[in-house]
Amino acid sequence: MRRLFFMAAVLTMSLAIAPAQDAGKAKSAGSAGSVAQALMDLENQWAKASKESNGDALAPLLAGNFVSLDSDGSLSDKAALIARTKKAKWTTNEISDMKVTVHGDSAIVTGSWIGKGTDGAGKPVNAKERWADTWVKAAGGKWVCVASASAPIK
Repeated sequence: MRRLFFMAAVLTMSLAIAPAQDAGKAKSAGSAGSVAQALMDLENQWAKASKESNGDALAPLLAGNFVSLDSDGSLSDKAALIARTKKAKWTTNEISDMKVTVHGDSAIVTGSWIGKGTDGAGKPVNAKERWADTWVKAAGGKWVCVASASAPIK
């Protein structure tokens, strides 16, 4: 009788634990999904600011020590990117195909970019690129981009 009672107790506990574990997984997946959506929204804000030559709208999205590796191999910091953004004139500046990989308080967002117009140096651009941005959660839970890299699509 004791053995039967013990087996029933173990079975009852394991049935109670399984839904709790599934709920934890669902919460975790939902949390990652909301982070992914928030980061895609930030990427869209970045694209909009760039198309509108609005470096001031871009500035809060970037960490103070932000670094960018452009498709031509050049490196720039936050101040340089903001200055270039203010001077650029785009007829087309579109991002697509975004994917987000979350790693705790950091994430990598990848995507495609199509741009046509004049860059911040006054050079005509008609390009397609792949890009990868690295985001970290800063103090207060705000996400900021710490690094960006792009490569031409051939």
